[in-house]
Parts: sequence; structure tokens; C-alpha cells
Amino acid sequence: MASKLTTSNRAGWGFALPGFGLIMLFIVIPFFFAFYLSLTNQRLISPNPTEFVGLSNYDRLLSISILTLEPERDDNDAVIRDEDGAIEYPRVRTFTRNNPDYPQYDGMREWFRWQWGDDVKVVVAKDVVFWKSLRNTLMFVIVVAPVQAGIALGLALLVNQKLRGINVYRAIYFMPVVVSIVVVSLLFRFIYDGNDGLLNNILGFLTFGQFEGRDWLGSPDTALGAIKAMSIWQAVGFHMVIWLSGLQTISPTLYEASSIEGASKWQTFRYVTWPGLRNTAVLILIVITMQAFALFAQVDVMTRGGPLDSTTTVVFQAIERGYGKQDISGASTISVILFLLVLTISLTQRFLTRER
Repeated sequence: MASKLTTSNRAGWGFALPGFGLIMLFIVIPFFFAFYLSLTNQRLISPNPTEFVGLSNYDRLLSISILTLEPERDDNDAVIRDEDGAIEYPRVRTFTRNNPDYPQYDGMREWFRWQWGDDVKVVVAKDVVFWKSLRNTLMFVIVVAPVQAGIALGLALLVNQKLRGINVYRAIYFMPVVVSIVVVSLLFRFIYDGNDGLLNNILGFLTFGQFEGRDWLGSPDTALGAIKAMSIWQAVGFHMVIWLSGLQTISPTLYEASSIEGASKWQTFRYVTWPGLRNTAVLILIVITMQAFALFAQVDVMTRGGPLDSTTTVVFQAIERGYGKQDISGASTISVILFLLVLTISLTQRFLTRER
């Protein structure tokens, strides 16, 4: 018995070692190398030697604070107002540029602000673009993950039918997945074009000319939403196939039993289909989340992070800084932060969806 177990273990390790080797070569080792570079001032091309700078790169990226601006007052302690009656406040740069009374704000820039009574709360950060990219990435994940998973599940339920020609519909829904994301991004640039784009023409036709065309990718209010819509459409077929494989593992006898019991379609889905898709749902949720955090090609082709950094993402910033600005240490720092963020979210998702 021992010899059989030993032989079985050897065979298992033999099959597993190539996979472990590839994981070590392309994931584990690059991560630790990136972490090492993030502790230096390494640049892609520089005559100066590389120096160890500790956690200063992380401090520059992650430093963020809230600055409170109180109304300016005259000698009589009355609030100063402009010609329109609006309250005047001191400039943010008076606190963030060489002000010894506020060293915690030194080198920071304004991100956004909001009114708080008579005061104004200003969010300032040393690297505003990074925080914008992080916000855009999180907003992309929050919208794309559930919407794409839900649409893919609906399509999987539709094509999981024993009908003539159903394979044609499966192929049609899956077709965008096999097309290069660069090609799809270029196609949607023409669709979203503000002058004579297909989307503007369709909306104008449906509203009998009442809809005024807009530049979907040229406005900060619509650019990220346009990329979300395109990304959902492009990858929904891939996740449909995963849902479909999960549906086909559910025993038909369970559906027969629910039919005999007189269960409605909703009850059948709730008590038979959805419990049978639990493991598939966990897989799809994690896969979509990881893919959404890796958003780059669409942004690079369609907007280059603009307008006004409204579509820049964490991966785009890492590549832009590493190769565009030749800041290898800064790009490595962003990569390490992204890795830890995705790992944390994936483990949290796995914990929340675990078997109880």
C-alpha cells in the first residue's frame, strides 16, 4: 500500500511541477522583483546609479489628506464675499507649498472638494492621478462585475435550450470574445464618435432628430461609462460559456422533480438552478473581478486615459509611468499595490461565498 501511495504521489507531483514552475517563473519571482524595485529609485534609462529609498515611493503614491478651508475674514471678523456674494476662501497652495505651519500638506495637490457648512473640505494628495486611476478602476469593477455576470447568466439560460439552430446563437454571442480587444476598441471609437458616430445617428433616428449628438469619449461625464458598456459587450460571451457549462452539470432529474411538484419557473431557478451554480458563480465573480482590474487595452486605444484623467486606470498608470515616463520604481510600486488589492478582494470574495 505504501509503495502504491508513493508512486501515486510521485506521479501527481510530476504532473504538478510544470504548473508550479510556471507560476514561480511568471508570478512569484516577478512580484518579489517588482517589490524590490519599488524600494529603489530605478529608472529605465538613467546615468545615475540606483539607490535604495525605502518606502518613499509608497508614501508618495498613498499620501492623502483632507484640508479644511475656513472663510476669509476682514479686520472686523466678518466673512469676506466676492461681487456675486460667494464666500471667499484661501487658496489651497498657501497650505501645500512651503508652509511650515502645515508640513503634513507639503507637496500635495487638490483632488476634489465639497461644502461643509461655511467651511470647504478639500481632498489633497501627493499623487492625484494615481488616486483618480484607483477610483476609476474600482468604479469599473463595481459596475462591470455584477452587470456582466448577470447578462452572461441570462444569455446562458437562453441558449441552454434543446432547440434547432441553438448552436448558431451560441456562436453569435461568443463571437466578440475571439475578436481582438484592440480591434473592438477601434470599432467602438467610430461608434462613439461625436461628429458622425453610429450611436449618435441611431439615437437621433429613434428620437426623430431631437437627440443632440455628443462626443461620448471626449466628455469626462460619459467616457468611462462608454468604456464600461463596450467592455461588458465584448466579454459577456466568455462568461456565458462558463455559466453554460455549470448549467449542464445540473442533473435533469432535479428539474423533473420540481416540475412534478408544480414549481414555477422562478422557484425552479431559485431552488434548483442557482444552488447548482454556486461554485460556478464564485469562479465567474473572481475571474470578472481580476479581468476588470486589468483594464488597459480599451483605455489605451480609445482615450489614452483622458479626458482630464477620467478614464485612466491603475494598470494604465503603471505602464505609462514605467515605459512612457521611464519611472520603473513608480510603476513597480503601483504594480505591487494592485497585486495586493486584487489578492485582498479575491480572498474576501472567496470568504463571503464559502460553503457554510
